[in-house]
Amino acid sequence: MPAGPRPPLRFSKMHGAGNDFVVLDLRDGTPPPDAALGRALGDRHKGVGCDQILTIEPPRSAGAVASYRIWNSDGSAAIQCGNGARCVAAWLVRDGSARGERFEVDSPSGTHPVEVLGDGEYRIEMGRPRFELADIPLHGFGEVRDAYELELDGTRVVFGAVAVGNPHAVVEVADVAAAPVQILGPALQRSGAFPESVNVGFAEVVSRDAIRLRVYERGAGETLACGSGACAAAAVLMRRGRVAREVAVQLPGGTLHIGWRDDASPITMAGPAAFVFEGEFGP
Repeated sequence: MPAGPRPPLRFSKMHGAGNDFVVLDLRDGTPPPDAALGRALGDRHKGVGCDQILTIEPPRSAGAVASYRIWNSDGSAAIQCGNGARCVAAWLVRDGSARGERFEVDSPSGTHPVEVLGDGEYRIEMGRPRFELADIPLHGFGEVRDAYELELDGTRVVFGAVAVGNPHAVVEVADVAAAPVQILGPALQRSGAFPESVNVGFAEVVSRDAIRLRVYERGAGETLACGSGACAAAAVLMRRGRVAREVAVQLPGGTLHIGWRDDASPITMAGPAAFVFEGEFGP
């Protein structure tokens, strides 16, 4: 017999510093959205509208309360999303699955300790930033460097590169408001240097304790905030000695607080997670 129509999907609409999500609870065995359904959910005119879809699923590790996966608004899968991790944490606290001030969640890139800070704020351990070329991955360069250079459409681009569960390029600019995000972001993504594509951050150092940042994400375009992008920009600039090991990253949608004690430690990200509305999608 042919399968009947898919029942409506219950969802929560959430955001972390303006980076917005559709959150689906799939712990009952409901299959994750295919690419077409992901695009339909993410459509801001005909669907719910979001940067990414987060699917909450049973835990994969013994200590975690749940796991989650990430789907971009173009239907492709993603590996890491820091703002999404905080939203998943807030969802699990509201659901009653996560209790106490500390718990763990599993993402596609690993297990993340969570600390509940109060007033809708959460701190997530995002793992250790990795600069090895194979870990990013980054092709065309023989060794790890503080800065890499490419000629893209006649423009010389200098960038740092790091993996924070997903690949990031970080371009330091004098004025983030004037940065050519919509030009250089796609140019770096299609350059071939990043075989799995890349999230491209444009970072302006305001002071030792503050960065302004815009991020052009793979699969989503420019977003109001990118948690892993904030960690990547902070890590690159910390290693250069441009900022302190505790820094506020000011994104168009809000401010995230990034801490990285030393190169051998996991980097942490603290910031808000907010509920917007609940609904059903589908026939």
